[in-house]
Amino acid sequence: MIKGSVLRDAIISGANVIENKKRSVDELNIFPVPDGDTGTNMSMTMAAGRKELMQLGDNEPVGTVAAKAASAFLRGARGNSGVITSLLFRGFSKGLKGLEEAGGTDLANALTLGVEAAYKAVMKPTEGTILTVARVAAERGRVAASFDNDPNHVWDEICNAAEDALETTPELLPVLKRAGVVDAGGQGLCLIFRGMQSVFRDGIIAASETTDAAAPAGDVDSFKATVAQFDEVINFTYCTEFIVEKENTNDPAKLRTFLESIGDCVVVVDDDEIIKVHVHTNQPGEAISKGLTYGSLISNKIENMRKQHENAGAGAPKKLERVDPVEGAVGFVAVAAGEGLVSLFHDLGCENVVSGGQTMNPSTEDILEAVQATAASTVFVLPNNKNIIMAAEQAIPLADRRVIVLPTRTIPQGLTAMLTFNPDANADENAVDMFKAAERVGTGQITYAARNSEFNDKKIKEGEILGLVNGKLSFTEKTRNKAIVKLAKQMVGRDTSFITLIYGEGVTDEEAEETRKFIENKIAKNVEVTLVNGGQPVYYYILSVE
Repeated sequence: MIKGSVLRDAIISGANVIENKKRSVDELNIFPVPDGDTGTNMSMTMAAGRKELMQLGDNEPVGTVAAKAASAFLRGARGNSGVITSLLFRGFSKGLKGLEEAGGTDLANALTLGVEAAYKAVMKPTEGTILTVARVAAERGRVAASFDNDPNHVWDEICNAAEDALETTPELLPVLKRAGVVDAGGQGLCLIFRGMQSVFRDGIIAASETTDAAAPAGDVDSFKATVAQFDEVINFTYCTEFIVEKENTNDPAKLRTFLESIGDCVVVVDDDEIIKVHVHTNQPGEAISKGLTYGSLISNKIENMRKQHENAGAGAPKKLERVDPVEGAVGFVAVAAGEGLVSLFHDLGCENVVSGGQTMNPSTEDILEAVQATAASTVFVLPNNKNIIMAAEQAIPLADRRVIVLPTRTIPQGLTAMLTFNPDANADENAVDMFKAAERVGTGQITYAARNSEFNDKKIKEGEILGLVNGKLSFTEKTRNKAIVKLAKQMVGRDTSFITLIYGEGVTDEEAEETRKFIENKIAKNVEVTLVNGGQPVYYYILSVE
């Protein structure tokens, strides 16, 4: 029988093994785009549980140990692979609930509950992934337990079955077969299982090969603590927002042209009944006065961004503190990386912005902390990345207020969702309208290949410039300037009415302005192109097309 102390040591051992091997798991990712890679996300998720378990004594029941680990995994889950791992252990803990010790049958049944939880959480489960590996392992574990309740025997069969299933993943997913690799998440799970087996069978905790197991989390904290000098990024002092109720047929495009002459980061949304405006300017009064020529002012907000940045730069950001939810109030939490994008989401009404995105997936705990620090009884969460949606959804049952996760997959989708929010509609109506608007946005991205790869029968070299359309790899190019032009030509059509060009790290203001002018004059001749300095990492350009 397995005691609580043995299960504790086994999970710690599994966490150490995936940490040691995370880079090799990362390298199995076939998509060449820089990402919050599988091995890293699984390692960081397991590290959260390891930290919790190392504080437990030797006399805890096996059910308590499993529950402690599951809770920590859930809060520390990062990326889809990390969330699925946490769900496997969450179901595992339910199967061991109330037990002092566990036999082989208990372990197999517990893993089965974990598999069921993971499959339920994934909208469209795909075979040939970590789900397949876990399912086959649980099935073989139950068969083994029906013959012999010895936990060592059962866990041996679980490990063997997981590895057998891993070898079949290329046959189930053709994209893996073409790349000549097995599924990364499945490989990570096999490593965790083998790390646990080392304790179950031999009583040996696999050693950690690093002395700074929490380094990845520290990297995120360092990123959060980085505050650019505000004089270098703020060209205009006042963030100005207002809504005008339309009373005439004046062309809102002329309002946008005027605002761009006195500021930047201009966003003008023309609805049937209202015009919603956002602009950074030194003349907020002139902006509002011009808006009044279109109708009556419904609301306005003016904030001094230099003061905000001075306060932000006064020290490293503090841990967000929980605040009581204000009944009837609606709040917003977004995920974004880059000084300009973070500021823009704040400007659009997000009380808290979680630093993160591509290559830097925040944990469920990070998102939950931001939700709990938002003074509203209903909080919308915008993940703005497909690999963060599941982690955000895990915060829903943990929060003490209503959480609505809008499954925004890109930054442009998140920005459009925020601009679509109607304060006069209820939360459910807004959830539908905001996501519908987000889905209508086309997102283009220019980035670089993080690794050598073969994708869609094309060999890609590390460092090549990649063009993505709505998350799918479209082409490669030699330079980012050629790539953004090609991307715009692909995405801009006759029905295009609004284009935003967001430029990131490594792109100069002059280069971005030249690109904007070229797109506006040569590709989208009848459409104004709004330029935003997002400052985002990974993506040289993000193109939003509506």
